[in-house]
Amino acid sequence: MDKNGKKGVIMDLYEEAKRCLKCRRPPCSEHCPLKTEIPDMIRLFEAGEIKKAGELLFANNPLSAITAVVCPHDNNCKGHCVLKNKGAAVSFCEIERYASDFFLDTYEPEKPPLNGHKVAVIGAGPSGITMSVLLAMKGYKITLIEARDKIGGVLQYGIPNFRLPKDILDKYRAILDRLGVLFKPNTFVGSNITVDDMFTDGYSAVFIAVGTSRPNRFGLLGETLGNVHYAVDFLKSPSSYTLGKKTVVIGAGNVAMDAARMAVRKLKGGEVTVINNLRDEDMSANRHESNMAKIDGVRFVHQKQPVRICEDGVVCCEIVYENGQYAEDFTATEKIMADTVILAIGQGPQAAVLIGTNVAKTERGLFETDENGNTSHKGVFAAGDVVLGPKTVVEAVAFTKRVAESIDGYCKGL
Repeated sequence: MDKNGKKGVIMDLYEEAKRCLKCRRPPCSEHCPLKTEIPDMIRLFEAGEIKKAGELLFANNPLSAITAVVCPHDNNCKGHCVLKNKGAAVSFCEIERYASDFFLDTYEPEKPPLNGHKVAVIGAGPSGITMSVLLAMKGYKITLIEARDKIGGVLQYGIPNFRLPKDILDKYRAILDRLGVLFKPNTFVGSNITVDDMFTDGYSAVFIAVGTSRPNRFGLLGETLGNVHYAVDFLKSPSSYTLGKKTVVIGAGNVAMDAARMAVRKLKGGEVTVINNLRDEDMSANRHESNMAKIDGVRFVHQKQPVRICEDGVVCCEIVYENGQYAEDFTATEKIMADTVILAIGQGPQAAVLIGTNVAKTERGLFETDENGNTSHKGVFAAGDVVLGPKTVVEAVAFTKRVAESIDGYCKGL
């Protein structure tokens, strides 16, 4: 088989795995939010125990096949590899992705005996999937409730397919089915049913992980114009939008990069410009994602602050950077021409899920919890972006694992 075939891929990863020093106190693991046992996994991989390597990853992180793709590795494991100081860091994420995919393709979990407790999981995003897997494996009868028709949340409706192939979510849906998780789609908690209804129906606990899918309003003149859209809505169904020849994306986070790269693909030759009010080096987007956007042909305009949206573009003022401080200069303005404007300035929670129960919220409208996910309502727990604000998938999984232990202890009276 040639080097582009499966055997070639394995051998390339094998050579990469051999580069790992298997540090006694691996900084890669220490800087992973999930403390993934990277040296142990790589030892199994090198020994040809790929399924065991994948099993080790899955036991620690049920979404390892996904975080291997979307995790900001340069900030976590790869960014702290000892070999980075001597050349190139070990690409652990590529090894993790292969082992995790192999494990999912061969994994057939047995449905454990029920322990007599029912738990409702609201939101089928990264936290909801993780919680459903962890508790179902402990014998809990899980109902996974989702406002849309498929599992995944931001993985399904926010991250473009060119970054995360959606067939991987089909594998997770199959695992949930085999574990006996009941999936309840197209159900919006807060209008159809309430959290209190669930306790009436015999649930021992309720876990809320609805994410932050509501786009933040910018508050600019022109925001209601027909050519202005929100990035989180655009990414849910790009085919529904007509962009024109020139598109401007306002924002500089990872969602902005996804929207810009998707717009490039829709325009097929048109021009896509990202407006960033900071310097290039201060952008909030992961550097890999912004570099990929540049490779895709996205144009970046830095240190510009939008002040008004027009039907033919965006009026911006200059942002001056001096002595470590940013300041707006309204005497210097410029109109950046555009047929379409996409706003990517953050998201907030869908607070309607609170209807029917008394759960305290923060000033930002996020759910208020302790470090173990307990809310102010007995038996109601929360995790993910609706608690932390928009974070990475790996951070959501790490928090959810802790909350799963908390729910288990609560239901068992520990």
